[in-house]
Formats: sequence, C-alpha cells, structure tokens
Amino acid sequence: MSTNDAPSAGKTPAAAVPGDPAREAKATAAKAGPKPRPEKARQPTSIVPSSTIAGRALVAVVAIMTFLAAITIGSAVAVRGTASQWRSDVTREVTIQVRAGDKATTDAQVQAAADIARKTPGIADAHILTGEETARLLEPWLGSGLDLNDLPVPRVVVLRLDGAGTADLARLKRTLTDKIPTASLDDHRGWSRRLVAVTDAVMLIGVVMLVLVGLATVLSVVFATRAAVATNRAVVEVLHFVGARDGFIAAQFQRHFLKIGTQGGLIGGLAATALFGAIAALPQLGLGGDPELPTVVSWLNPGPWGFLGIAVAVAVVALATALTSRVTVYRTLRTIQ
Repeated sequence: MSTNDAPSAGKTPAAAVPGDPAREAKATAAKAGPKPRPEKARQPTSIVPSSTIAGRALVAVVAIMTFLAAITIGSAVAVRGTASQWRSDVTREVTIQVRAGDKATTDAQVQAAADIARKTPGIADAHILTGEETARLLEPWLGSGLDLNDLPVPRVVVLRLDGAGTADLARLKRTLTDKIPTASLDDHRGWSRRLVAVTDAVMLIGVVMLVLVGLATVLSVVFATRAAVATNRAVVEVLHFVGARDGFIAAQFQRHFLKIGTQGGLIGGLAATALFGAIAALPQLGLGGDPELPTVVSWLNPGPWGFLGIAVAVAVVALATALTSRVTVYRTLRTIQ
C-alpha cells in the first residue's frame, strides 16, 4: 500500500467516526429538508359581516332614533318637573284683589282685608303689594316707566298658606264679600287645573312620540336583518342543513345587531345628554336671560331623573335591536326547508 492511500496522521474522515449524535442529527436534518413552519390558528369569524355600508347606515338610523327618544324623554321630564314646581308655588299662595277707587278708601279696605286674612286659621302671612311690586308684575304687559297712579290698577294682597291644608278659603271668601264688597279672593284653582291639563297633554304627546320612534327603530332592524340573512343565505343554508341549531345561527345575528344597537344608542344618547347639559349650564354662564322670566333655557332642564331616563332609553334601544334581529332570524329560518 502506498503512502498516498494511507490516512494522514491525526485526521479521521467524518463518515468513519461512529457514534457522533450531533453529526448524525445534522445529516438526518439535511436529508429531510427544511422544517415546515407551524400554521397559525385561524380566528373564528362571524357569518355576519362586521363592517358593511348597510351596518353603518343602521348605526346612523339607531343613533337618530335614540336621540329623538332621549330628547322626548328629557323634555317631558323637564316639563313635568317645572309644572309641578309652578303648581306647588301657586297652591301655596292665595291673592285678594281690591278694586281701585278713592286712595284713602282703597288703602283702608286693603288693610282691612289683610287683617281679616291674618285672623283666618291656615293663613301664615298676608303681604300687601306696594306700588313698585305691582309695577314689576305688570311690566311684561305694560312696559316700564308707566305711572300707575293714573290707571285703575287694583290693589293686591298675597296670602301664604301654612301648608297644613286647614285654611277655609270658602269661609274667607264669604267674609270678604260681606265686609268688603270691592274685594275678591282668587285661589288659582282654575289656573292650576289648566296647568295640569297642559302637562298631561305634553306627557301624552311624549308617549306617542316614543311609540312612533320605537316602531320606526324596530322596522329598520327588521329590514336590516332580513337583508343580512339574504346576503348570507348560502352560508345560513349550509349551516342549517349540516345540523346547526337555529339558536346558534340567531345568536350570530343577535351579537352583530346588539353591537350596532349599542353603538347607535350611545351616539344618540350622548348627543342628547350633551345638548341638555349645555342648556342647563347656560344660566350658570350668564347666558340664560332674566332668571325670573320663564324661558326655554330656564325650564328645559331634565334633572337627574331625565338623564337617568336617557340612559334607560339607550339600554332599551340596544336590547330591542338585538331581540328584534333574533326574532326576525328565527322567522326567516322557518322558511328554509
């Protein structure tokens, strides 16, 4: 054997070295080729498209309906609260009017009427209005700067009741008529009844508005649900025929429309809340006009109960949207044979 065929001293071929695990693993990996990467788990998707033009349009419709419902609720609560406060203030006061005549005689009659009222049980106080106070009461109709001495303006005595309900106003009226023929007693019951009638009418109109808004919202959701089922009819039929229960299919649509109802309800509710909050903040900013004059800014404040009603309206709209879609899907699936 020649020297060229002999292995060099200190060098051993790689294939001739048995029992080397590292090199054997490398050789096996080289023969097997590159290791495939593990596939990522596919995320489950809903059978209802999460973002479509129809979905965005329905969000806008729900937002508008919720805004109208919230405005109706807030306005009705504000009107009811203001009317209740006015009625409470009116029923706590009674007025005596003495027709104008000779100044000395009229002053004596006014003082006599006040004395009779103070002696009547249930009357807490009797206040004779001065000329300046009477002028302020007549200023919205007659304007300012008038000399009331030239006008036959009756004198007014304001009686404040003690709140116990023990004042016999009928007896007081008879006593005044007997002793002071020019005096008349007004307990404001007629005005109070008209105020109650107006308040009831406003509340009835509010209820009708809420019913109409609710029907419009339900119909919009019904049409949108039917359109979504029609768009995905092939998928729904496959799921239906392979054994998927109606509850599973309906739940997919219910979650989708619950999201739409929640988004639209929050947008409309927050918009109405911002509007009422801005109106309530105007008097504090000095932009509400004369606080003694009844204006829209002064009484259109729903208060805590009104804002709570708006929150309830948002929740009801969201739940009604989801429930309507679920019922519509159930009825649609019954047509699939």
